Amino acid sequence: MARQLGSPFWFLIVWLVMGLMAVAGALCFGGLVARYPEAGGSYVYLREAYGPRAAFLYGWMQLLVLDPGVTASLAVGLAAYAAVIIPMTILRQKVLGVLVIIVLAAVNICGARLGAAFLQTLTWLKIGALALLPIWAIALGLGNWSHFSPFVAQRAGSTPLIPALAASSIAAFYSFGGWWEAAKIAGEVRDPERIMPRALTIGVAAVTLIYILVSGVFIYLVPIQDITSGETFMAQAGRQLFGAAGSGIMVALVILCVLGSLAALLILSPRVYYAMAADGLFFHQVAQVHPRFQTPARAIAIQAILASLLVALGTFSEIVAYFIFVAVIFLGLTVAGTIRLKARTNGESAVRIPGYPFTPLLFLILVAGLLFLLAFHNPFQAFLGVAVVLMGIPAFRLVPRREHPAERETIG
Repeated sequence: MARQLGSPFWFLIVWLVMGLMAVAGALCFGGLVARYPEAGGSYVYLREAYGPRAAFLYGWMQLLVLDPGVTASLAVGLAAYAAVIIPMTILRQKVLGVLVIIVLAAVNICGARLGAAFLQTLTWLKIGALALLPIWAIALGLGNWSHFSPFVAQRAGSTPLIPALAASSIAAFYSFGGWWEAAKIAGEVRDPERIMPRALTIGVAAVTLIYILVSGVFIYLVPIQDITSGETFMAQAGRQLFGAAGSGIMVALVILCVLGSLAALLILSPRVYYAMAADGLFFHQVAQVHPRFQTPARAIAIQAILASLLVALGTFSEIVAYFIFVAVIFLGLTVAGTIRLKARTNGESAVRIPGYPFTPLLFLILVAGLLFLLAFHNPFQAFLGVAVVLMGIPAFRLVPRREHPAERETIG
């Protein structure tokens, strides 16, 4: 992002706009969680707002596009950073990415407690390391404030502003991606109506602040015009922070962060298939629980296999473009559903969102702008993701299902 934008000002603007979008979305999801405190997240809200077909397409998208796409992109990114420490060919990086996916999938299949304990450990290590970076860099005066000047103008060699904003907005949204996943565990949280809205909003706001602080520290350490790639940027910042061993330390921090994201993804994703199978809106075999470990082994295995295929066949940017366009569409549909649900209900049963109707409208305006940038940046991969989702329309007819109360309410 820094290399393409070539401007601290535009770097900050992208983070703030995407952060504002995420906070607005979190407020909307918080209202939905409070109204429908069930496991499943967006699947539940789409089912209530639009009926079973839209909910099925969301689950189909999760299974074939979003979950394997995010998993693959994280694994490819992890392998690319590992190659900074241990030089390896592209083929070996792909092999490493697939191995990481298989190992983490196996950990989650062998037990939810094991996977959760692993995730919790990684999360605390990650937060501690990220909190240390700004304190360490500024307290020891390891950088130079002149790197922020000029503040607005783009540096020589930067990408033209509009394409740079498009690519950077995609990267920033990808970095925020996943805040909506927390809604999937609402059915397992004590007092979700009170806790989940607060947790979503505070969590997203805190992440926005962390991103801005850490990005600012990196620019303080390394002039933007010296950046050639994300991997070398981290190595340069690491050397400024920790000396000769710094590049390895910083790359290890990135790998730690990515492992945490992968572990969380493999824990949270199968809950959608649980909720759908319980409603009779999905292939029950996918959500079937392992007889010994009591985990959704098949759903995890499918996600791991598809992600491994994407790692083998695509680059990082191609994989991200494949899933991110349809992910944004369904996020927009979910938040638009709050307006539909609000119009259909009243009193105690209404979805309560702070700042309504401006909060969902702000989110939807930003979603529309992001979709335009996504289509502009990589139209073929966006089309490919949409095509896979549309294949779910005929697949919906093949799923043996019973009538759900939401289906009776929304039909007609």
